[in-house]
Amino acid sequence: MTAVDPTSLANSSPHPVALREKVVQLEGVSKVFGSKLAVDDMNLDIYAGEVFAFLGPNGAGKTTTIKLMTGLLKPMKGKITVAGYDMSSNSVEARRNISFVPDQPHLYEKLTARDFLDFTRNIYGIDGPESRRYQEELIDTFGIRGFCDDLIETYSHGMRQRVVFASALLHRPKVLVLDEPMVGLDPKNMRIVKDLMRETAARGSAVFMSTHTLSIAEEVADRVGIIRQGRLIRCGTLAELQTERTGGKTLEDFFLEVTDEGTT
Repeated sequence: MTAVDPTSLANSSPHPVALREKVVQLEGVSKVFGSKLAVDDMNLDIYAGEVFAFLGPNGAGKTTTIKLMTGLLKPMKGKITVAGYDMSSNSVEARRNISFVPDQPHLYEKLTARDFLDFTRNIYGIDGPESRRYQEELIDTFGIRGFCDDLIETYSHGMRQRVVFASALLHRPKVLVLDEPMVGLDPKNMRIVKDLMRETAARGSAVFMSTHTLSIAEEVADRVGIIRQGRLIRCGTLAELQTERTGGKTLEDFFLEVTDEGTT
């Protein structure tokens, strides 16, 4: 199979009006760990108003890419821009415009959910009536109210994940980055998160989701990027990728085919 140049599809837009603003840009980004090239000359644009699904097998470079985007790692070369701010030279402003929800939620166990949300608002310096009202709205959206005054140490994984999602949205980021967002969630909360992703994009933010759950990508994503061995090998809308999915192939069939090491 002939490889598709990712840059030829990266700027295509299923919703031209909503996706006019680039809120994340990776330009020639590479990262090496020892002798392993984890991310190899990555060029990728993420647009306001879209849900972008980032797919790849284990060890392909998905988590490293996320850590580079969010400023947790520095690239060996290349440039990363978030909301117009260079992550290297203006990381404080870049990080103000991005939120990251990891696959394993990390919270202060001796706080309550309300304490943690208050703490998060204070970190971002948003302590006015509007921010407090929005916090209460998020508490209801994620069904936290019934336990928001209990200590976090008593919470299940799913309860913790809901608190992390709420805290990630408190400062209304331009970019919401999710690493395996459905881990540990029951069907009801999975539906809440899927609706949240679409609503967040509809408000003009970008949602960047790394996932192994291909059905979720098919259901909610505007565009899909596929990474293999650190390189972005496919990028486009599902309709654009459909041109290669001949013979009734599902996204799963296509993903397994293009991520096979013998495929070019």
